[in-house]
Amino acid sequence: MENNKTITTHSPEETVKVASALAKKLKKRDFIALVGELGVGKTMFVKGLAKGLGVKEHIYVNSPSFVIVKEYRGKTDLYHFDIYRLDLKHFCETLDYERYFYGNGVTVVEWADKITEILPEEYLEITLEYGQKPDERKMSFRAAGEKYKSIIKELK
Repeated sequence: MENNKTITTHSPEETVKVASALAKKLKKRDFIALVGELGVGKTMFVKGLAKGLGVKEHIYVNSPSFVIVKEYRGKTDLYHFDIYRLDLKHFCETLDYERYFYGNGVTVVEWADKITEILPEEYLEITLEYGQKPDERKMSFRAAGEKYKSIIKELK
C-alpha cells in the first residue's frame, strides 16, 4: 500500500478542497502533523480540514500562534495547534497536550517537526511547499504507521 503521495494545488481554494476531502476520511483520535515554512498555507489547509469536519465557522479558522491551541466544534471536533514560537521543552511545559493528542477529536499540529519526539506512534505528515507559481502549493503526504496508508491511497 502507498506510503507517500504528492498533490499540487493552484489556488488557496484548491488547497481547502484537498484538505476538506481528506477530513472526510478522518476519525476521532486521528493526528495530522503539518510541516512547511512560514506563509506556505498551513493554516489555509487547516481551514479545509475544519470545513470537511463540519465546523460551521470554518472560514474563521486562524493561526493559534499566541494561544497555542484552538478547539473547533463540528461533526468531529478539531484541535488546532501552532507551535511556531515554542520548542519541545516549552511545549510540554505549557499544557496537557496528551489530552488533545489522544482526545475525542482530530488533532492537527503546525510546525510538528519541532516536536517529533512526542508525536503519536501513527500519524499523517503533510509537508507544504511553495510551487513554481505564486498560488501553487505542493503537498506531500506521508503515512507514519499503517493506519494512514489507506487514507493516502484514497486521496485524489
